[in-house]
Amino acid sequence: MKSNSKHTVSRYLLIVIFAAVIGLIVVAKAGYEMVARSEYWETVRGRLASQQKDVPAVRGNIYSADGQLMVGSMPIYTLRADFVVKDPNDSVAERKLRDWRDTVFVKELDSLCLGLHQLFPDRSAADFRTLLLEGQRRGRRNLCIARGVSYIKYKEFLKLPYVRHGRIKTGFYAEEIPQRQKPYGTMATRTLGSLMTTNDSARNGLELAYDSILRGMNGKMHREKVRRQWMDRTDVEPVNGLDLITTIDVGMQDAAEKILERKLQEINAEIGVVVLMEVKTGDVKAIVNLTRIAPGRYAEVKNNAITDLWEPGSTFKTASMMVALEDGMVKRGDKVDVGNGVYMMHGRPMKDHNWRKGGYGRAISVDECLMFSSNVGVSRIIDEHYKDHPEKYVDGLYREGVGVPFELPFPGAGKPYVRRPKPDGSNWSKTALPWMSIGYETQIPPIYTVTFYNAIANNGRMVKPRFVRAIEKDGEVLKEFPVEVVKERICSPHTLRDIHEILERVVNDPLGLGKKAGCKQFKVCGKTGTAQVADESGSYHSSPARYMVSFAGFYPSEDPKYSCVVCIKKRGLPASGGGQAGPVFSQLAQYVMAKGAYRPATDAADSTSIFEAPQPVALPDTVEGIVPDVTGLGVRQAVALLEAQGMKVRIHGQGRVSKQSVAAGSKVVKGEHVDLQLKLD
Repeated sequence: MKSNSKHTVSRYLLIVIFAAVIGLIVVAKAGYEMVARSEYWETVRGRLASQQKDVPAVRGNIYSADGQLMVGSMPIYTLRADFVVKDPNDSVAERKLRDWRDTVFVKELDSLCLGLHQLFPDRSAADFRTLLLEGQRRGRRNLCIARGVSYIKYKEFLKLPYVRHGRIKTGFYAEEIPQRQKPYGTMATRTLGSLMTTNDSARNGLELAYDSILRGMNGKMHREKVRRQWMDRTDVEPVNGLDLITTIDVGMQDAAEKILERKLQEINAEIGVVVLMEVKTGDVKAIVNLTRIAPGRYAEVKNNAITDLWEPGSTFKTASMMVALEDGMVKRGDKVDVGNGVYMMHGRPMKDHNWRKGGYGRAISVDECLMFSSNVGVSRIIDEHYKDHPEKYVDGLYREGVGVPFELPFPGAGKPYVRRPKPDGSNWSKTALPWMSIGYETQIPPIYTVTFYNAIANNGRMVKPRFVRAIEKDGEVLKEFPVEVVKERICSPHTLRDIHEILERVVNDPLGLGKKAGCKQFKVCGKTGTAQVADESGSYHSSPARYMVSFAGFYPSEDPKYSCVVCIKKRGLPASGGGQAGPVFSQLAQYVMAKGAYRPATDAADSTSIFEAPQPVALPDTVEGIVPDVTGLGVRQAVALLEAQGMKVRIHGQGRVSKQSVAAGSKVVKGEHVDLQLKLD
């Protein structure tokens, strides 16, 4: 027993000694690698780190209020072929696969090349044959077959002879390259925004304002060598961006752009702006900013409606008269003598538009001051009642919301400039008040003008313009943006009723200057504006003079649904807000009402209108779990049907659906992408 005990102790001692020696060897080796070979491992670490790269997240889409894709991340593809070099050390399975490739490739090469030529007619079948045979001979691993390939063509490529056997067998594959696309081209381009071409960072518009929401989070991947081939391995999956649901209506936006551009071409204007807003919500249904870039050609260069500070001209007279009525300085029946259309205001002549014809030659009422857009009438009322206390007039403007800034989701958005007199009067003159009252010496972006008129239409409640209604992920609403109130009441109900009635007379009274903004089927309320504005150097004396003509209002008068402002900057005479901006307002109003949103098209359509109410499209019957046939449908209907089946939709082109990538009648795969090719009728 003692002998066995001694042997046992000896064995344990040997094991401990052996383990200690191994441990010392490991520690010594580790120390050697850390110290003596530290430079080598730094190089290895750097090489591995350099092989790691981002996996780009798919940027979220931007949709219209009616569910149509306005901006989307739609991939393009680079098609490649990987011809494996023969290696004597290949396994039996690898040699069999290589032999299979050689046999089938030669057998199906001609039909493959013919199919490639049909997909990409710029290169002949013979050229493709030469390219592929040379690639095989040289053992090319990343032979480029075609670049900038659409998803539709990529799907057709996968069906070609030889390629259809799959990437593992054939070595034919595609690199997916995300690309930002706009199915509706340049529509509302400055509002929607764009990305930098160099690094895909957001540049302007909603793309920039909501960049953190749209862009998502990139993943991480690295490359490692597996069986003598470099393979991509994902370390962190990307998180795709969220989608924005805007307030823009595609039909209204399209109509606004076409109507405005036609008028700009007709009068050879420099800049034109239209903002169409929904009264109750403040939703911006259309916003157009057109700048002349060449004779007869216009494009969206900047978001003038939001960024530009313009003197509003006579559309501002409504705000001035509201202050005087609210303060009890005048009543609608009161009269003011405008004489021959010229009145000396503290040494400067104030002139009406018809002063060369002798003016009105009589006293006119408060209503007529706005109906005729009388500079003399409005300025005399404001000057006579506020000249000793101009701050009271300015306080009245701010009380009714004019000059009150609000935050808009656009970098560089302008803030209204409505000057307040300093207590010592150092920034004020006797002529400041009368000229301010008619829309000079004040600068307001057009979006603020339409917001003020929208408040009149909305029973005195001023709401902030809304451009984005919700944030979604995979069709599920994550966040809704509520209606934001700037001022609950801009004036008393009595004053509001007076202003509403006066604005109706501006358009519908035979003597009103806003007649051309009117519509036969429903009444419009609004105010014309014509102002001489400064040129690029700040001078008002350039020849020909530069003018801002505008019209702001809402409709239908008895139950307002929409408000709108039209601003046009031009050089030379004639310059008339009623005669040049008014018709744009009228045509757009007719289109909006003819869409049938609030009245049947037959009740609202003008017999002279070029627009027609959209015709309803019969939706196909659907079966749960079966891909529906959406060809011939509009984007909104097609997307709704496919998403209802749990599929994800990508849009290509414009118009109605002409082709769908997943065949109708096939079984639905939840989450599968279906690409729709659109074509204009």
